[in-house]
Amino acid sequence: MSDVPNDLKYSKTHEWVKDNGDGTLTVGITDHAQEALGDIVFVEAPEVGRKVGAGEATAVVESVKAASDIYSPLAGEIVEANAILTDTPDAINTSPYEDGWIFRFAPSDMSALDALLNAAAYEQVVEEED
Repeated sequence: MSDVPNDLKYSKTHEWVKDNGDGTLTVGITDHAQEALGDIVFVEAPEVGRKVGAGEATAVVESVKAASDIYSPLAGEIVEANAILTDTPDAINTSPYEDGWIFRFAPSDMSALDALLNAAAYEQVVEEED
């Protein structure tokens, strides 16, 4: 089983979400997702200031196998894109929950975070796919 930290929330589309405690959230893709994609070679991060809807394709991750959309788990405004990924997109492969985050945003409604999956529920989603 892939690494699924208990302190994060998850989407059924394999994004993880971290509450930064300052009114912003950090988003990346799960260890399971990066394993499925293989070696990541390019990341198209969203523009700062962009307003996104819940479930909206917000970024693109390209691997040697495929390109995949990354969806915003909640509605909000992008406040930061991970600049490290411009030169080192494979940080997602080596550290999906630390250096490999993709974007940070300020959600329109922080309480919507409660609707996302906890680690156990996300593990169930992964098991059903396999």
